[in-house]
Amino acid sequence: MSKVFVIDTEKRPLNPIHPAQARQLLRNKKAGVFRNFPFTIILKESLSDSSVSPLKLKLDPGAKTTGIALVNDITGEVVFAAELKHRGFVIRDALTSRRQLRRSRRNRKTRYRKPRFLNRTRPEGWLAPSLQSRIDNIKTWVKKLCRFAPIEAISQELVRFDMQLMRHPNIEGKEYQQGTLAGYETREFLLEKWNRQCAYCGAKDVPLQIEHIHPRARGGSNSITNLTLSCSKCNTKKGTKDIKDFLKKDPSRLEKILKQAKRPLADTAAVNTTRFALLDVLKATGLPVETGSGGLTKFNRSQQNLAKSHWIDAACVGKLTASLNIKGIKPLLITASGHGSRQSCRTDKYGFPSRYVPRFKFVNGFQTGDIVKAVVTNGKKIGEYVGRIAVRTTGSFNISTKNGLVQGISHKYCKGIHRKDGYSYGAN
Repeated sequence: MSKVFVIDTEKRPLNPIHPAQARQLLRNKKAGVFRNFPFTIILKESLSDSSVSPLKLKLDPGAKTTGIALVNDITGEVVFAAELKHRGFVIRDALTSRRQLRRSRRNRKTRYRKPRFLNRTRPEGWLAPSLQSRIDNIKTWVKKLCRFAPIEAISQELVRFDMQLMRHPNIEGKEYQQGTLAGYETREFLLEKWNRQCAYCGAKDVPLQIEHIHPRARGGSNSITNLTLSCSKCNTKKGTKDIKDFLKKDPSRLEKILKQAKRPLADTAAVNTTRFALLDVLKATGLPVETGSGGLTKFNRSQQNLAKSHWIDAACVGKLTASLNIKGIKPLLITASGHGSRQSCRTDKYGFPSRYVPRFKFVNGFQTGDIVKAVVTNGKKIGEYVGRIAVRTTGSFNISTKNGLVQGISHKYCKGIHRKDGYSYGAN
């Protein structure tokens, strides 16, 4: 079970404690709830002597989800775990929609201003908003966790796949090439790229083999662009045949395989684009930063027979000094939801104004995005509801709960649990 963060009366982080200890401290009124996500308590009395065990923050950055783990390197205990879901692709789709609307408006010759050509320069280190949001999400959570836990080092998976090594297998200078890690990078990349299924017959949940699209016997190379995944049956059936001969009766599949072979992995491209920018952000914290590859992460996880998930991958990043203890850990599920829109006017699908957005933010002390607990004692909606609210000037709120949307809950029944911070939370 994930431990509870503890801070002293001066808001300095102490050793995380077991939830049972936290409940006892709260019950005896020796501590109060400081924050709900991640759950943190603050002591009401100062401690004269409190030794602190240093923790390492480990990160497995991903295009869609980033794994986070706090590990005690001495004992191998995983103290806290989380999975942070990014909204990069949501931002990309929103920008694409805006671009299409503006292009349509220009083509209708209804420009509201003359075109400008002096606003195209971008500052050094500029990243697309969909990529920058991933870095900002991770930066925010690194800062939060450093406030609540005694973190003394950071481990980051710098590269998910070593693309240079896979394109040029004979490159020298990497110790793991001829060691135990040989092949881990390539196989993991192919599993992601080919959707963990046979390229020739589409079989899933079967043992898959690495297969040369253009056979070595006919001059094919070991480059990653010439490799795919195949089930044993298809691999044996293809043998040393050229792929065009093997799939001459299925031209659509042949075309699909040849296209996919040349196509880069979109998620990997996103991770590779942001990796060094994220490294600079982590170094700016002043903590020592260790880096490792995705192949090393998979090797560490396989050695300890651990299931694959984002937070477990995070715990396996970098060099392990002790066997990991993940017993009872339930990761906190974090979803980046943003802070809403600054649009003063919503548009329809054609880009024309549809309705104007009121400028109010707070209603009776609440704002849209707050997490509240509402205990309704009378009326048609008697019950207990917990979730994010959407405020209305009338004081009648909507609450998004696990079971769906509940409308028309008066502010009088609502009690704040967690202020809006741009993220939504859940438990695994």
